[in-house]
Amino acid sequence: MDKIAAIKNIKLFLFDMDGTLCLGDRLYPFTSELLKTIRRNGADYLFMTNNSSKSADDYVKKLEKLGIEARCDDFMTSSMATAYYLNKHHKGKPLYVCGTRSLKAELGSAGFEVTGNLRRTECIVMGFDTELNFKKLRDISELLLTKKDIPYIATNPDYVCPTEFGSVPDCGSVCDMLYNVSGRRPVFIGKPEPLMPQLAMEKKRCAPSDTAVVGDRIYTDIKSGINAKAVTILVLSGETTREILNASIEKPDFVMESAGEILTALKR
Repeated sequence: MDKIAAIKNIKLFLFDMDGTLCLGDRLYPFTSELLKTIRRNGADYLFMTNNSSKSADDYVKKLEKLGIEARCDDFMTSSMATAYYLNKHHKGKPLYVCGTRSLKAELGSAGFEVTGNLRRTECIVMGFDTELNFKKLRDISELLLTKKDIPYIATNPDYVCPTEFGSVPDCGSVCDMLYNVSGRRPVFIGKPEPLMPQLAMEKKRCAPSDTAVVGDRIYTDIKSGINAKAVTILVLSGETTREILNASIEKPDFVMESAGEILTALKR
């Protein structure tokens, strides 16, 4: 099947955000029309982001400012997947959360006690913490070194988060720093693990063959789609270059300069 026919057969698009639909606080020119066209054509989409610094409600407000109408139900975030995982495997354990106030509130709403008391802490959660300070790093170091078997969970493995000027360190980079201190790696929840697309497909009752994961990173977006057996679309509007693509073992089903090519295909 060629690219245009394959895209027209997709019933659910799972879009990464940063580097795919927007860059920082700037939408790509095609984004608004693309989203409207997908639903106008009878298909659906979810925003699927590894960025755990914002809650779904925060993202709704951000998109509204950018002119995109959205609801919390339109999102599948690494924070949501982390809450699901924690409730399944570590229900009731007090959490030390190295993350933003939004992440702490989201996990609190999911029924968890978020504590700053190291003695009470029974599980560590690392997020993309745009409010990071040295005290948090010291606390996590102490927990990892003094509570050797404490569960250690991270929302996402991304090394960088794209911005208008380049990139800033993301959760994976901070986890690497803590590995140098403790020798421990966390259990990563977000992309490239299949849990987020699997939860999204379950939510929308779509089969993997009818679902496309669209993103700008091979090691997170594309690999999560491959792991979930979905169709994968790599866009070159963010982190991945042709050189990175050529050197990668994992290959997407389709490669596009931007997600604007999806819009072009849907209009044909």
